[in-house]
Amino acid sequence: MANRDNAFIEITPDVLLKAYACGIFPMADSADDPGLHWHEPEQRGIIPLNGFHVPSRLARTVRTTPLTVRVDRDFDAVIDGCAEPAPDRDKTWINGRIRRMYRALFDIGHCHTVEVYDGGDLVGGLYGVSLGRAFFGESMFHRVTDASKIALVHLVARLRAGGFRLCDTQYVTEHLKTFGAVDVSKKRYHRMLEDALAGDADFAALPTHRPLSGEEALAQLDSE
Repeated sequence: MANRDNAFIEITPDVLLKAYACGIFPMADSADDPGLHWHEPEQRGIIPLNGFHVPSRLARTVRTTPLTVRVDRDFDAVIDGCAEPAPDRDKTWINGRIRRMYRALFDIGHCHTVEVYDGGDLVGGLYGVSLGRAFFGESMFHRVTDASKIALVHLVARLRAGGFRLCDTQYVTEHLKTFGAVDVSKKRYHRMLEDALAGDADFAALPTHRPLSGEEALAQLDSE
């Protein structure tokens, strides 16, 4: 289901968070289109946090990579990366309104980034919304091989450490299936969302003042 809103009505952080709490999220048709569509898929993509799968080759990469991973350091650079054309897309749905809305959520602590660096260069990352014990993944990107996958591993480690109950991916792609992502019905999703909203989680349960090593992230995923 998708409903289009007026292109000239600004959506406040409070309205956006209420939309997520109701199971809907906004997208634009393109970066040049000022309008937004509100989406509520009949089949919702999720990553079961206790069923997250890290392929063995990727685990070796996470453990040994010279890339460093930080969080919540440069939202604007991350959303710029997510808006870049990629081999599987020649346009983005991230328009100016999306940028302003999620920047406002970031400023009040309800939007977070996972950032992957090669030295001082941002080479991959992701961003998403946190509310209660739910995390809603929005977009990811990579400029070097495996950078977005490394970001996802670190994200799930952080969500598990912080007591999150739901990791929403909106839709399931073949890429996400390799990590254990599955579709659930809208009815089941709403039950899971209701449970996740009844409580608090902590995105900063793992260190935020320094890069988190791959060993630390994988150890968290191996814990009960």
